[in-house]
Amino acid sequence: MEIEALLTWSRAQFALTACYHWLFVPLTLGLGIIMSLAETKYYRTRKPEWKHWAQFWQKLFGINFAIGVATGIILEFEFGTNWSNYSWLVGDIFGAPLAIEGILAFFMEATFIAVMFFGWNKVTPRFHLASTWLTVIGATISAVWILIANSWMQDPQGVIFNPATVRSEMADFWAVALSSTAINKFWHTVTSSWLLGSIFALAVCAYYMLRKDKKHHEFALANARIIAPFGLIAALLTAFTGDTSAVNVAERQPMKLAAMEGLYNGGMNTPEGKSLEGGASLSLFGIPKREVPAPGEEAFYFNTKVPKMLSLMATHTPDGYVPGINNLLDGGYYLPDGSIALSAEEKMERGRTALAALTQYHEAMKAGNQSEMDAQNKIIQENFPYFGYGHINDRSELIPNVPINYYSFRIMVGCGLLFILVLLIATIFARKPEKYRKMRWFHILTIVCLPLVYLASQSGWIVAELGRQPWTIQDILPVRAAVSSIEASSVMITFALFALLFTVLLVAEINIMVKSVKEGPAQQGTSSEETNK
Repeated sequence: MEIEALLTWSRAQFALTACYHWLFVPLTLGLGIIMSLAETKYYRTRKPEWKHWAQFWQKLFGINFAIGVATGIILEFEFGTNWSNYSWLVGDIFGAPLAIEGILAFFMEATFIAVMFFGWNKVTPRFHLASTWLTVIGATISAVWILIANSWMQDPQGVIFNPATVRSEMADFWAVALSSTAINKFWHTVTSSWLLGSIFALAVCAYYMLRKDKKHHEFALANARIIAPFGLIAALLTAFTGDTSAVNVAERQPMKLAAMEGLYNGGMNTPEGKSLEGGASLSLFGIPKREVPAPGEEAFYFNTKVPKMLSLMATHTPDGYVPGINNLLDGGYYLPDGSIALSAEEKMERGRTALAALTQYHEAMKAGNQSEMDAQNKIIQENFPYFGYGHINDRSELIPNVPINYYSFRIMVGCGLLFILVLLIATIFARKPEKYRKMRWFHILTIVCLPLVYLASQSGWIVAELGRQPWTIQDILPVRAAVSSIEASSVMITFALFALLFTVLLVAEINIMVKSVKEGPAQQGTSSEETNK
């Protein structure tokens, strides 16, 4: 009972910290581009209003950046405090990207952000513009290495397990850094962050368009003409990278895809990977049942399907095979390499074989029996791809939460389609000032999109993380084996403290942001001498 409470509260605390942290990160990446584009416009035109407008976006960026850093530091410390077994097993791999992020990206951000905020009229416009762009590039590089670390947890590659130290060691840095999962995750995350930043900035412009005093109409119109096309490009790129991510998930984490779709039975396939059922249907929308359906029972209370669409999304062929949850547990279907998929029980047996061999290895090491150590190490390495299954007690533990993944995926995709439409309309009409001023309904819709874009962003990470449960590291380490041996009560206390702290920080940010937006950018009146500096 104690271990269940510890596991539940440790997961809850990490989820709390990660979700709060991710409220700030995408806005940092997205708003960073917006402020850089505004300053680029000022550099090219030397119009004083663009300087004030760039400074306005930088002010909002700075508020968000500061709180994002604070929550991110706490998140990194939780790996050591709450997940020490994980840190011990894979610290050599996971720590390398985080170290590079800290040494390279964070120092780069810290250096140039100071010039960006305090260098106006103290350095040349060219150097200041470069500093602004380098701040954004530094933040993006920071995201690169963090996403590489996360991607390795989803798709562990380029490592060797050392049974003597019971640690995984990096064997191929580039296999870790340039895996298909890392590349897909980086582009999808960054482009979706650009999208979030664009919706945020466009919502600010919409707020000014709705104000009766018309104080900042010129700002709203001029900035919307830049923000809308950039946001539309970001939205289309997000959709494209989402498609490539779906193919990657189908290959690397098929259980996640099955949970996202509530797909339990995908039938069987040919050695060439063709579905004998004629292709898998995509669930457009339905209400999945929480419990695992019995054989022959429907998995949904109701379900609207699009024939063959899931096969097309996952394999880019209309009759491609997509295994369901039961297929993945039962095995017996053909894998892409032509081999037969193992059942959950076979994987669990191989995992237990690896764990037993590890115990025998250490006994042989104590006795100084090198030949026995070599023999047991061979067994360990042969079965290491299933190492984590040795900690699984029942096949039902391998099934993620289907309803949460199902709904989260549809929230993300549905909102994404709405954003494409909104940004397309904004791109067209922002260049028609008289019509754009009168589109009150559209400005209200744009502001409504602001909470929706955050909901979509959070939903994407819920799918990414809950979809791979019960794994901390896919197939290698379940969350049950990764948690630290500490008192559950201590985690409960820190959970409450962090929840209070993060809420205070969030409320403070919202209040400061709202106040800054209400004040708006500085009005014109800058001298020509200052403008030309």
